[in-house]
Amino acid sequence: MMQAQEIMTTEVITIRGSATVAEAVKLMKDKGLRALIVEPRNEADPYGMVTETDIVNKVAAYGHDPKKMRVYEIMTKPCIVVNAELGVEYVARLFAQTRIRRAPVIQGTKLLGIISVSDILFKSDFVEKPKRLFIEDQLEAAREEARAICEEKGATSRECAAAWDVVEELQAEAADQRAKKQQETSLQSYCEDNPDAPECRIYED
Repeated sequence: MMQAQEIMTTEVITIRGSATVAEAVKLMKDKGLRALIVEPRNEADPYGMVTETDIVNKVAAYGHDPKKMRVYEIMTKPCIVVNAELGVEYVARLFAQTRIRRAPVIQGTKLLGIISVSDILFKSDFVEKPKRLFIEDQLEAAREEARAICEEKGATSRECAAAWDVVEELQAEAADQRAKKQQETSLQSYCEDNPDAPECRIYED
């Protein structure tokens, strides 16, 4: 399974939260970008993000002056971040669950790059090597999604509650699968000791 760090864009352009929206627009135009990572104010401060959609929907749509409005007024902070070693399939699920299109890739607190839906589409191997997630992997991915959603939307939000409902459903499914597997294993052991038992016979057409 490919990891986020293998397909991410390593050239990341950042901007200060105190910069004007006009400065952000100029930087986006100059670099051909749709989003900028907002620099943390200190090591304990989370990353933020400002996108072209933020600028259009929150500034242009209301006639605000981008030369006076600041990035911190329209950015998303904290934004959802992706661990560098997270599998691409998990990143795709995270994007689908949160309906975001890009996220900073970090290792610890260090910013390594940015990953987007375009990176997944054009750089990953999901077409050539599709990988279905095992229930345990789905459960771990759902936990990560829930933590990210709750951090962004708030612990008491409907989105947070819904995300943890998904986790609980997967936990129940995983427990059911483990129980069935244990039953199958017990039957196999029994049949090895009692191959002539009726329940151990295999009938062929």
